[in-house]
Amino acid sequence: MDTASIAAAFVAAQAGQLQTAVAAKMLRMNAQASADTVKLLEAAQQNFSRLANVAGGVGANLDITA
Repeated sequence: MDTASIAAAFVAAQAGQLQTAVAAKMLRMNAQASADTVKLLEAAQQNFSRLANVAGGVGANLDITA
């Protein structure tokens, strides 16, 4: 094996390590985003549960003009 082949293999190996690191980071970010979505849905469900006992028609004529 000549020097150029060894250097090319080394560069390719480093590029592969970088790609693996980026993929792992993206997977962690995706998992965190999923966890945050679950928290948001749980909070929305709790808020909806509080509003379930409100009398009918409350907020139907809400004026939101500034």
